[in-house]
Amino acid sequence: MIRRLLALAAVAACAAACTAAPATAPAITSQPPTMAPSTTQAAPGTPAPRQVHDPGQVTGTLTGPCHTRDGGQLPDPACTPGAYDPAITAAILCAPGYSTHGYRPPPSQTSAFKYHVAYPAYGVEMSQQSELDHLISIELGGANDAANLWPELGPIPNPKDTVENALHAWVCAAAGAEAEARLHDAQVAIAADWTTAEQTLGIKRP
Repeated sequence: MIRRLLALAAVAACAAACTAAPATAPAITSQPPTMAPSTTQAAPGTPAPRQVHDPGQVTGTLTGPCHTRDGGQLPDPACTPGAYDPAITAAILCAPGYSTHGYRPPPSQTSAFKYHVAYPAYGVEMSQQSELDHLISIELGGANDAANLWPELGPIPNPKDTVENALHAWVCAAAGAEAEARLHDAQVAIAADWTTAEQTLGIKRP
């Protein structure tokens, strides 16, 4: 009888050891991409650029009256504070072979917005020469939203094009977190005033 009790006790001990809870794998946590500290902030009282994801289409609308500044070279910040697409990173913009063609809306949309929305909102006459321009250029991750579009008066091509190219080159001269920080700074600077963006960022053309 005693031997039988001892055998049953041994079996019970083995069963308890064999059914112990299995070890669990540690939880996997992801870290957001790192970005170097930004040095450029929107000036006090200046609306910050908006974040809009709208590849291939014009979004939003303008409600006037809006007033251009500097002889039509700068938009009304209350109507056109600028907008960028957070999905378009420096890594994408600076990748070999990248083209902004796929992000641009079709001409039919931009023409309709220019003549039926932007011109009336800004009080621009049909006879005035202008370009429906992205305040934050597409090559800097600019969005197609109404907050980023305005009728820039003057000749075409306009002097802003060379500034956009210089800022894009400056962004892509860096890599990784530094390039992402430069992209953010370039977006803020060009939205605030494209005529002073290079000076603000300390960019010197060769």
